[in-house]
Amino acid sequence: MRSTSPLKILLTMAFVVGCWAYSPTGIHIGLQAYDPGHLALLRFLLASLFMAVIAGFKGIHLPRLQDLPLLFALGFFAVSLHHVVLNIGQQSVSAGASSVLAQSTPLFSTLLARFLFKDRVSVWRWGCVLLGFVGVVIVVSGDRGLGSLDAHGLLILLAAVSWSVYFALQKHHARRYDGLTLVCYTVWSGTLLLLIYLPGLADSVAGAPLRVQWAVLGLGVFPSALAYLAWAFVLKHVDLSRATMTLYLIPPTAMGIASVGLGERPTLLVLAGSAVVLISVLALNLERPMVVRATQA
Repeated sequence: MRSTSPLKILLTMAFVVGCWAYSPTGIHIGLQAYDPGHLALLRFLLASLFMAVIAGFKGIHLPRLQDLPLLFALGFFAVSLHHVVLNIGQQSVSAGASSVLAQSTPLFSTLLARFLFKDRVSVWRWGCVLLGFVGVVIVVSGDRGLGSLDAHGLLILLAAVSWSVYFALQKHHARRYDGLTLVCYTVWSGTLLLLIYLPGLADSVAGAPLRVQWAVLGLGVFPSALAYLAWAFVLKHVDLSRATMTLYLIPPTAMGIASVGLGERPTLLVLAGSAVVLISVLALNLERPMVVRATQA
């Protein structure tokens, strides 16, 4: 691991940021021809096929029978629920704002840690959560206005909650599998659950414009498959807390991609709210290193 070039690690991090930052724009383009369920299914059918090819070359462990409920739970929260509600939500939320709201996952993870797993949450963390939700309100009001906040807008936050549950389950129950194996089974199980949207998919594919087809292909290969493999590589060589810092580059990168691909221009209020959300999430992750340094001193 020490022989790995720092430049290679930095380029891999940049690749991950670019892949995940593309997702909101790709979803908006995909929704021009697909309904939310069809878009999620097609995206992960492509991702499942790609992951099957990777698994064939790399090799993965067979799942244990008693772990099947856990693997399907991971697939439900990380793939099925998360991406269906995200697609529905992005019908009324801009790509830039969506990327910011998706970064609120650590805020919900803190609430889950307290109320589901009964972990102790410090006053500092409660303050970060409160600040983060203030930023969420600012982003929503700056994007479409508080008066337009309906079920579609709230579904973006539900997607963040679903992602938080996925991370919690993965952290507490999924240590028996290596990264590639876990990603494969998560993608495959989630795709199986999405098969309820199969009726009518073939007709949607046949009628979709070429631009939309390329956008969905990009969604299936890059943010849904390659980014996870690249992220697993990064985590092998970089401490998790340091690697996570790079993810704060996703919202500004997503806004840049949306400005080029969709012609979106975020308002000053959205930019201000984005800064508040990202500062609160960053502060959550900085608490532990600060405590460690104080103890060592």
